[in-house]
Amino acid sequence: MDSNALDAVERVRHGGTIDPHVVDFSTNTNPERPSGITPVYDAALAASRRYPPDDHGEFRAAAAEYVGCEPTQVIPTAGVVAGMRLAFSVVLDPGDSAIVPEPTAGEYAREIRLQGATPVGVAHDEVLEVDPESHDLVVVCNPNNPTGETVETDDLRSFAARCRDAGTTLFVDETFLGFTRRPSVAGEPGIVVVRSLTKMFGLPGLRAGYLVASGKTYDRLDVARVSWAVSTPAVDVGTYCLGREEFVERTRKRVEAERLRMADRLAERWTVYPSDAPFLLFDVGTDDPDDVLDMAREQRFALRDARKFTRLDNHLRVAVRRPRENERLLEALTL
Repeated sequence: MDSNALDAVERVRHGGTIDPHVVDFSTNTNPERPSGITPVYDAALAASRRYPPDDHGEFRAAAAEYVGCEPTQVIPTAGVVAGMRLAFSVVLDPGDSAIVPEPTAGEYAREIRLQGATPVGVAHDEVLEVDPESHDLVVVCNPNNPTGETVETDDLRSFAARCRDAGTTLFVDETFLGFTRRPSVAGEPGIVVVRSLTKMFGLPGLRAGYLVASGKTYDRLDVARVSWAVSTPAVDVGTYCLGREEFVERTRKRVEAERLRMADRLAERWTVYPSDAPFLLFDVGTDDPDDVLDMAREQRFALRDARKFTRLDNHLRVAVRRPRENERLLEALTL
């Protein structure tokens, strides 16, 4: 981390509400989680009187099986942002240049700046058109947040080959890819993939995730990672969740069906963008975004004010939750 950057970088504001009386459509976590977690957590808590194993072998194996890579390519992390910081600290030096899609999550630019590097914003659907030789890192969020669009796998692989030839690291955030049926690029040469258990398994407070890399990049990440950075409960519950194939498939089907239904209803009034993720971005047109947010809040629903994202000025984002909750929200929005 570049100490000179600390005085100029601010924290990123996120959505979410802690009000128990409000249904939170502003965050994209699964409102459901796999059954059977509690006894796994309780057993892990009892085992937490000891330091966790530093290799996390079972977790690595479960993560590798989930994305289709080798266990020796997995680096456990305390969530996506921790993985992001580790990766950026290894591949970036002060003065480096990094491509960041826009609009997208603000953490990428923040973590790049903390390394003393410069984030260069590019329209999210034009990132694969940049010349990687002019930059040291390229970030791809797939599906992108907040737009929800995915990159074609073949196009991403072709771009990865260009990055390898240029000696540029390609960092792919697959946080939401598990909601789709597209294959991961985890384990492919020259790519660092980051994954999370937060979104699919509805466990944002657990702080569990992982990086996938190969070759020298993996070796450097493994040396740089903090010892015992991931807790025993996070590792054990994460290992359990990664094996719940039926839960993942059931979640995909629910999200696919509800996303389509919600998009159709929202499109009766506003412009809705195509999405492969568990959320929808929409432009409220001639309506005032603040009025829509207030209208939802009065009915005890929280939406995400997407105007916080770069390049968006009239947009809101809504998560895809359970059918009954989704219907109540649509009715509250008079759709």
